Amino acid sequence: MSIQDNPLDFSLIGDIFLAHGTLQSPAFLDGRLCAQLALKDITPDGWLEEVCATLGVEEPRDREDAAQLLEWRRRTQARLSASELEYEPLLPDDMYSLGERAQGLRDWCLGFCEPLDECDEKTQSQWPAALREALEDVRQMCAIETDIDDSAENENDLFALTEHARMAAMLLYTEQHPGTPDVEKVDDQTLPDSDAMSDTHH
Repeated sequence: MSIQDNPLDFSLIGDIFLAHGTLQSPAFLDGRLCAQLALKDITPDGWLEEVCATLGVEEPRDREDAAQLLEWRRRTQARLSASELEYEPLLPDDMYSLGERAQGLRDWCLGFCEPLDECDEKTQSQWPAALREALEDVRQMCAIETDIDDSAENENDLFALTEHARMAAMLLYTEQHPGTPDVEKVDDQTLPDSDAMSDTHH
């Protein structure tokens, strides 16, 4: 079975990170990767260098790890550019506690906002209001509550916030890559209600 056929999830990338001696969250780098691909692209070599810098190594420990890290970039770009709106942030799944999953989303948002903060004001001023509002919501999500109980209400809130981040990422990619994917038809009503951003419930 090829690497492309294997599931690429948070735990797999987390295991690669651990093997290189770091507890850095894959979610943070996934957020950075998503914003970089949307704003200005990042080459495979550039991505590998960035991951290695985060891991504190000069290069991956073996070719298989390098291939998995490059596949991470390839799949992210493919899903951002797909018309099926299938992009999903690389976050802890339901095997993790709700608090850990909220922390993963918070880390993703922090990583996503770093390239945004480096983007020039002229470019940002030309973005439509709906996109600017969605990105501002993601910035607010950098401070979401993570010390939360496992409850149905918190689960629903976290799902809504994750969906909001997912749609904001695709809207940004679409704005910077007109016509690919065909997300222009997505309007404000598709985005989840951002009232949940103030706090998840204890």
